[in-house]
Amino acid sequence: MDVLPLHPKLVHLPIALAMLMPLVAAALLAAWRTQWLPRRVWVVAVALQAVLVISGVVAIRTGDGEAEKVEDVVGGAAIEVHEEAAEAFVWTAAGLLALALGAYFVPDERNAHRLAAATIAGTLVVLFLGYRTGDAGGRLVYQRGAASVYATGANPSPGTSPGASAVGEAAAAPTRGAAPGK
Repeated sequence: MDVLPLHPKLVHLPIALAMLMPLVAAALLAAWRTQWLPRRVWVVAVALQAVLVISGVVAIRTGDGEAEKVEDVVGGAAIEVHEEAAEAFVWTAAGLLALALGAYFVPDERNAHRLAAATIAGTLVVLFLGYRTGDAGGRLVYQRGAASVYATGANPSPGTSPGASAVGEAAAAPTRGAAPGK
């Protein structure tokens, strides 16, 4: 049975999409504006942005359950920073989805291009917010030991990083080939 949490398995999709969307949206708009591809190609940007939002919502929902499990190890304030960053990321991405939809459905080509360009600018904001969310989550795992809650046979004390006892044991053990007392 898989005892690893679902949250870290899901969070990579919205973060990866946030990284790709500025490039994909810019390429799609360039192809559309130069008439290399028809206007309807913008539906790809809309669809990817929708996947980003949906996967972000799912990641938040699974994170809510994990927060209760790791709070004793990492502290509530650090979790709150991550949660607030995630909510800003997903809500901004949802607003951007509305903008991308506008670019797709506005009948005037010039205004549609403007909305698409604004969408591209917005993808950079979402990228920054995604980075901030991932950074806060990474700090929970790698600096505060959130993953230690799921380690088998481990019961770390609050504020202790995972593997701290192993590091201490390794430091105390003599190295191979070293002379005693050196």
